Amino acid sequence: MMHLLKIDLKKLTSYRTFWVICGIYFFTLIVGAASGMEFLKALSRLIEGFGQQINITRIPLYHFPDIWQNLAWSGGLLKMGLAIMVVVSITNEYTYRTLRQNIIDGLSRKEFLFSKIYTNLLLSLFSMVSVFLIAVVTGLIYSPELDFPFGLTGIDFYPAYFLEIFAFLSFALMLGFFVQRSGLTIILLLFSYLIELIIKENIDDYVPALIPFFPLESIMNLVPMPFARYVFMEIQDKVNWGAVLIAGAWTVLFNYFAYLKLKRSDI
Repeated sequence: MMHLLKIDLKKLTSYRTFWVICGIYFFTLIVGAASGMEFLKALSRLIEGFGQQINITRIPLYHFPDIWQNLAWSGGLLKMGLAIMVVVSITNEYTYRTLRQNIIDGLSRKEFLFSKIYTNLLLSLFSMVSVFLIAVVTGLIYSPELDFPFGLTGIDFYPAYFLEIFAFLSFALMLGFFVQRSGLTIILLLFSYLIELIIKENIDDYVPALIPFFPLESIMNLVPMPFARYVFMEIQDKVNWGAVLIAGAWTVLFNYFAYLKLKRSDI
């Protein structure tokens, strides 16, 4: 495993694009996730400037245990950045013929694919750990009191977040192997949610029970949007294990389809 991971990381770290995209992603992740309270404070001052007396900073956005789901959902919004990097990584293998060279040097096609999968696992782990540490630090800063173990309620969203990132990166990996052109693959990746939405809208009146089984829908259902709780609306505040099973199955299929394409391709 480590040998295959080192091979792929050596190629990736030689691309300036890798450092740029990863740098932007993790910077945006940290700044975006940690700046919500400052935004609320600014909004509070603006409202007070219009004569209102709403203490908007009392919204427990960064309080334990709300913070676990809040930041896990917010972090998931940025997964497209990592997915684009995965697409560039795959398509560059075809553009610069490094895939062919790896096979000539003795790497099997399955090993080549696993080197990419291990990299996706590593990126997903780094992303999860980053969001988790942000949640811990900001929660300790802003929570008025620490009440454990109640404060840990919702921490199980982080394994679900890890699966969300890894599943989407696996989807990007599959598209990269099938399309093999970076620009076209990125466009297809960007419009994938729209394409699935159109399909869902057309079948919603006929077989709505099928919608949770759509790949991107199941990935989005892993960490549901939590902010409706602050306008007193009911939300799903626990991990949907049905979505975990469905998204996990799609993740396996994404990687398997990528293997079938790689196995049958003329490189």
